[in-house]
Amino acid sequence: MNVRPIRPVRPSRSRRRISATAAVAGTAALGLLTLSACSPDSGKGTTADGKLQVVASFYPMQYLAEEIGGEHVKVTNLTKPGVEPHDLELTPKQTGSLSEAGAVVYLKGIQPAVDEAVKQSGNKHVADAASFTDMEQHGTEVDGHHHTTGDNHSHSESEGGNDPHIWLDPVKYAEVAKGVCRTLAEADPDHKADYAKNTDALVKKLGELDTAYRDGLKNRASDTFITTHAAFGYLAERYGLTEEAISGLDPESEPSAARMKELHKLAADHHVSTVFFETIANPGTAKTLAGDLKVKTDVLDPLEGITDKSRGHDYIEVMKSNLAALQKALGTK
Repeated sequence: MNVRPIRPVRPSRSRRRISATAAVAGTAALGLLTLSACSPDSGKGTTADGKLQVVASFYPMQYLAEEIGGEHVKVTNLTKPGVEPHDLELTPKQTGSLSEAGAVVYLKGIQPAVDEAVKQSGNKHVADAASFTDMEQHGTEVDGHHHTTGDNHSHSESEGGNDPHIWLDPVKYAEVAKGVCRTLAEADPDHKADYAKNTDALVKKLGELDTAYRDGLKNRASDTFITTHAAFGYLAERYGLTEEAISGLDPESEPSAARMKELHKLAADHHVSTVFFETIANPGTAKTLAGDLKVKTDVLDPLEGITDKSRGHDYIEVMKSNLAALQKALGTK
């Protein structure tokens, strides 16, 4: 008997999130019943050729799993390219895959449907990226000069109002990589040494990326940038910038009239030359604001997924493109 999940009409983001969590609760139960014998302890969790099966929640977690796992893993991403990760709804098959995977790599607090499914999966080898580094609360403004969090009236996706976008800070991302390494090594101890070697190589690349940002943003005319939603708070803090987001942590929340008026003043006071938008979310509000301010638009990619519109083929390449975009917008010399 085929059970088809009922997909509700999607009038608002808040109702979509409720529906995603409710739907996964039912499908998770179905997945656990049908796949009760498919836990890692029963010999599942590996492919026919012996590779560790890893399920990643969305692209930044997929990248870590592939870089660290190398030839010893087969990684499946729950979020298809071009899909907004925050809105992900899981199928019964995807829910079941969490139970039978050799390891799961996810970030708690950004995808409610995944959080619930992971909790119900019973998988013993789970890497939660949020547990491997310090999280902070960020609102629509993040001033990296004082490491303040700005106002926090914007909608928050994670528990306690924490900003989940830790992967956009190369230093924090490196901390997460080390945690993922430990989980993969526990799931597949035979290849522990290779996972450690691959992690060292990745951490080195992330260190070089951090250096490129520090050096590349030293001599700048402005510190302030405006972007669609508050995804770049950790990056702003790391490099002494000020992020001014049109909306909050939610990429589809609508800014208030007061916020738009405030952005007009901020743009004038801080000589903002560019309003950034992103490849997945709707750029309409950003382009409208830029038109009103008579400034340019450009892409600052929150790297929630790689598509054919991305300015690069992987995390490192897109982060370098983001650096180039910031250098141009901030008037670096």
